[in-house]
Amino acid sequence: MPELIEKLAFYWEFPFVRYAVIVAVLVSLCSSLLGVTLVLKRYSYIGDGLSHVAFGALAIASVLKLSNNTMLVLPVTIAVAILLLCTGKTTRIKGDAAIAMVSVGALAVGYLLMNIFSTSANISGDVCTTLFGSTSILTLKVEEVYLCVVLSSVVFLLFVLFYHKIFAITFDENFAQVTGVNTMAFNLLIASIVAVIIVLAMNLVGALLVSALVVFPALSAMRVFKSFFSVTVAAAIISVLCSLIGIVVAILAGTPVGSTIVAADIVAFFLFYLIGVSRSRGA
Repeated sequence: MPELIEKLAFYWEFPFVRYAVIVAVLVSLCSSLLGVTLVLKRYSYIGDGLSHVAFGALAIASVLKLSNNTMLVLPVTIAVAILLLCTGKTTRIKGDAAIAMVSVGALAVGYLLMNIFSTSANISGDVCTTLFGSTSILTLKVEEVYLCVVLSSVVFLLFVLFYHKIFAITFDENFAQVTGVNTMAFNLLIASIVAVIIVLAMNLVGALLVSALVVFPALSAMRVFKSFFSVTVAAAIISVLCSLIGIVVAILAGTPVGSTIVAADIVAFFLFYLIGVSRSRGA
């Protein structure tokens, strides 16, 4: 144990480790806040679809050799999120089919562009890093950390300010609309926030594993807690702890950061599942 503490203290001396921890805590916190809403509204697949869109936009940004990829990836992902929610219920191609088309199409086009207009000799490494996170969280720049802090703060403030409206829309959208809540506007707000979270989380776990940060903490908390508030708080705590554990294990063991964090979320889910089962049997 003393050796482990000394090793962690040694790694903490490096700025990139501190940047990784800050970003991990902020991203996991934001993703868990809306995770409960997305799971209850059966919108979990939106996170997966938008992550593929973000990958396609990132490929375009790489081809254009933009110095800051986020300036293109973020607005494109938000625009697609709004487009899917606005037209998903009125067009001939309904929501789930539209998301599937956009998701697979963006993933294929992004990979195609990265191969045709390759900016480095290691295409497989670039794709693996983008899709699975790899070690990109450990190569963050100071500007990226500041951007993450600003966007995460905006997401957190919006969630706190509109908590009651989000709560109403989550459980009974029709009743909320009757009481005067602009459900379309708040659905678009939720979609925009999810898009921001997806873009932020790509550096942490990669495009293909983003949904795990949104879904697993919420499902874990639901095994034990029942009220919306308690589930949201528990999901946030679980998400942050799993991210911290995943980063520590990844640094010490040399494993991919994103996959290790998701593995920690999976372990947490099974632990809370067992706790929930034991409590129900005891009752």
